[in-house]
Amino acid sequence: MGFDERIIANAPRGRLLFAVEKYKKGDASLGRAAELAGLRVGQMMARLEEFGVESRLGQEDYLQGLATLRKAW
Repeated sequence: MGFDERIIANAPRGRLLFAVEKYKKGDASLGRAAELAGLRVGQMMARLEEFGVESRLGQEDYLQGLATLRKAW
């Protein structure tokens, strides 16, 4: 992450925009984008929809969700 990206990632709105862009470009999974934005996955899905970005749940997201469930149970 470059200097400009670190500055943007520290502001709440900047973090969200940064995460949306990473997700749109395929550089971040849904879970990672949510983490970058400081949101829960469900919240990130809603925010992506607000920006007109289609959710592309993949195998990594599915496996990450399973791992999270296993930790919770």
